[in-house]
Amino acid sequence: MGLTILAFITSFLVVIFFTPSLIKVAELKNLTDTPDALRKLHKRSVPTIGGIIIYAGTLFSYALWLPTDDASDFKYIVTTTLLMFFVGVKDDIIGTAPMKKLAAHVLCTLVIVLMANIRIKSLHGIFGVYEIPYWASIFLSLFTMIVIINAFNLIDGVDGLAAGIGFIAAMAFGTWFLLVKDLVMACMAFALAGALLAFLYYNFSPAKIFMGDSGSLTIGLIMSILAIKLIEFDRVSMIYPLAQLTKPVVAIAFLIYPLVDTMRIFIYRAFNGLSPFNADRNHIHHRLQKLGLSHRQTSSLLYSATILIVAVALLTKDLKPTFALLTVVGVAVLLCLIPFYLMKEKLPLVKPFENEGNEIKIENINEDQIN
Repeated sequence: MGLTILAFITSFLVVIFFTPSLIKVAELKNLTDTPDALRKLHKRSVPTIGGIIIYAGTLFSYALWLPTDDASDFKYIVTTTLLMFFVGVKDDIIGTAPMKKLAAHVLCTLVIVLMANIRIKSLHGIFGVYEIPYWASIFLSLFTMIVIINAFNLIDGVDGLAAGIGFIAAMAFGTWFLLVKDLVMACMAFALAGALLAFLYYNFSPAKIFMGDSGSLTIGLIMSILAIKLIEFDRVSMIYPLAQLTKPVVAIAFLIYPLVDTMRIFIYRAFNGLSPFNADRNHIHHRLQKLGLSHRQTSSLLYSATILIVAVALLTKDLKPTFALLTVVGVAVLLCLIPFYLMKEKLPLVKPFENEGNEIKIENINEDQIN
């Protein structure tokens, strides 16, 4: 346990002390994110290379405090996260075509699944399925990792959201692995958690720096590794009541908001004939903003919803695997539908106002704003 605490503290200190210097460098070199009416909610230019310090703090701490007697996966984790990190940095600075990013995702996940042999080998009773064929294991693992990587990339749209959700998930994974005495994975999870907590100090609204793709993609890859490791952890080595839980359900609960929002937005775009890589403002956090919530309120509400879903998952230990999954996903979907229901209940009115250029625009207002 001492190593995991040291991993958390070390990454926290690295990020908390060196982020101000990174912000200065980004501003001097104009490495900032320019406001965009289509998909950006911020109104000013903000440095967007925060992933550099998140990855540096996490990797430094993980390598420093990693138990040396069991680090067989270390080289694969380092090489893949490093590649993902540089793909993200390139995208943050000069941009990267979506298909090129997807190719990098596939390459990294292939290394993890085929070379490190970190893959989903069983559904653990969900839909009555236990062991799955090798080929199905490979495709399911690749699909799962790519979805998680993109999920964290897509939720990075509100100050503090991706960092906060990532912190909660990393703490949950770290606590789980600590309880089952897997110090290698616990060390990685807590190193990431410490880095994200420190980064959140600068990223919470009003954000002084964004993590960018260099942060969200790297976080997503680490989370996907942690999730598969949790799913495939030997039940014999687990303590009660953890051994009673359906492990895939627990992993999904830890990552519930990115997963549900990503699947919802992909389905929405598919039904509307749009590319899944198109930029829009139809994410759940965008809907909450349209309801009048601030960046802080939106992020805090989604933090709370994530913690609630984790609690629900922990209460499903006496349910059969399929019912446990349906319960967790069902509760999550219902919570996600609330913003859309509330928006339909709103009665939008319009009023004209003059901007500085004397052009007439139409602004949506609510009844409360008239009174």
